[in-house]
Amino acid sequence: MSAPAILKVKGDKIVDGEGNPVLMRGAGLGGWMNQENFITGYPGREFQIREALDEVLGPQKAAFYWDKFLEYFFTESDATFYKSLGLNCIRIAFNYRHFEDDMNPRVLKPEGFKYLDRVVDICAKAGIYTILDYHAAAGGQNTDWHSDNPTHVASFWVHKDFQDRTIWLWEELAKHYKGNPWVAGYNILNEPTDPTHTRLQEWYDRCIKAIHAIDDEHIIYLDGNTFASDFSHFGDNLHERWPNCVYSVHDYNLYGFPSSTETYVSSDEQKARVRRGYLKKTAWMRERGLPIWNGEFGPVYARKQYDGEESDEINKSRYLLLKDQLAVYDQEQISWSIWLYKDIGFQGMVHVGLDTPYMQRFEKFLLKKYQLAVDAWGADTKSVKDTQDMLEKFITDAIPNPAHRALYPAPVWTFSDRIGRLYRNIMLAEYMVKEWAEHFRGLDEKELDDLASSFKFENCTKRDGLNAVLQEHHKVTTK
Repeated sequence: MSAPAILKVKGDKIVDGEGNPVLMRGAGLGGWMNQENFITGYPGREFQIREALDEVLGPQKAAFYWDKFLEYFFTESDATFYKSLGLNCIRIAFNYRHFEDDMNPRVLKPEGFKYLDRVVDICAKAGIYTILDYHAAAGGQNTDWHSDNPTHVASFWVHKDFQDRTIWLWEELAKHYKGNPWVAGYNILNEPTDPTHTRLQEWYDRCIKAIHAIDDEHIIYLDGNTFASDFSHFGDNLHERWPNCVYSVHDYNLYGFPSSTETYVSSDEQKARVRRGYLKKTAWMRERGLPIWNGEFGPVYARKQYDGEESDEINKSRYLLLKDQLAVYDQEQISWSIWLYKDIGFQGMVHVGLDTPYMQRFEKFLLKKYQLAVDAWGADTKSVKDTQDMLEKFITDAIPNPAHRALYPAPVWTFSDRIGRLYRNIMLAEYMVKEWAEHFRGLDEKELDDLASSFKFENCTKRDGLNAVLQEHHKVTTK
């Protein structure tokens, strides 16, 4: 396929080399170069399981497993299927640890490009654009697991060296991908949570300037603060010094999660609420005529092995929500990237088959994780309610003033969310890491290869209901 011109921003649109508007429609490739616990089934954070696997297998055999996992997770078969749905862009999440070690900072690890280049090239050959998504930065740019942060404190915002190292790596990435027309741009920091509401904008100033000094052609995608939901502190004219930028919102809706107290039935009131949520998050961009990209959205789905016979009805409701969200994005003429492409059965467009070696080996462990609500994302907390209630009462009794308990990133994190993050998703999870790693003990390279190959497209199950909705909505063209 012939190479296109590099995409750029014109007004509130992304345009091709001839100035024609291009709507980017696709999904996030999470769980690959930035693993997440709910995507591939481990507890805690990626760096923790890598350390534990080194202990159980030894560094050489552990490296063999991870290399095979990274090889099999996205191949030409994935790209062919993805393109068959009419999708034209994939957002590739990556972790800084593939390119730099904390004990050897600012020294580039070339093997990071081995994996990233392979998927960028596979997608280019299939006619699929890629957006590079800096999902996990040194120090943790947000308070959650998906930035590979072992705590609930985003140290990125209180140590300038973490910020400087991230700019350094973007300079290396810009040098490497400068002139590549199939790279649709750089999503320079995923879901920041800056408690000052000012350091993010200051860092954007410095990072954009550094990238543009090397590569002023590629689009830069900028997430709002507080998990890409808040642009209210960006000021009136900030965008004027940020040329060729698109603004990224993450439009998750509570109706799509087990914690919702209301089943989504697509009533007029519910649809209006869905639309209001999007309009609130994007007000700053729309008031200034700026381009918008919905970098993440989408419900999670019930699984029969956990949710029983109600699973089909639950998922019908989730598909209704997805359709109504996409109808809003169609009307607003924005680009989007649903979360996510592949996982072990909770949210992905395709998921690892239940009969694969990986899912068979971890079946009981995954059930235990589910029952203990060890992962934060989409957790069903019914079975841990007594413990949660006890902890909340203990803290509420000690700190009776609600204002003193509303700690940032409230209100996105509720008081209950914060308690759950600390005792389940951080403390309990880290105690389960060694148990997860023990599942690998004694395995030879053939058995490790079999586990990794579980993630091959050929061994995955397609989520047909989700894919049908995406296939329907990718066809909407720009006005």
